[in-house]
Amino acid sequence: MRLSVCSLLFICLTCTQVFGQTPKSEPISKKQAVELALAEFRGRTLKITEQSDDYIVRILQNDGRVVDIRVDKKTGTVKKD
Repeated sequence: MRLSVCSLLFICLTCTQVFGQTPKSEPISKKQAVELALAEFRGRTLKITEQSDDYIVRILQNDGRVVDIRVDKKTGTVKKD
């Protein structure tokens, strides 16, 4: 009994060390980029394109202006282009 408890504890600790590591952060998706852009700049999405480290979300605002919003793929940071 004592041996099986020790074995189970060892296995749990080993698995925690292997699987408990922080996963690499996944880049955000196009859908997430649109959601982030629309959260800061209200309007209707016209187009989304990918550049090296960013998504460019083109938004038609309610006042008729078209703006390009840059969303960083890794961090989700939103900037007006």
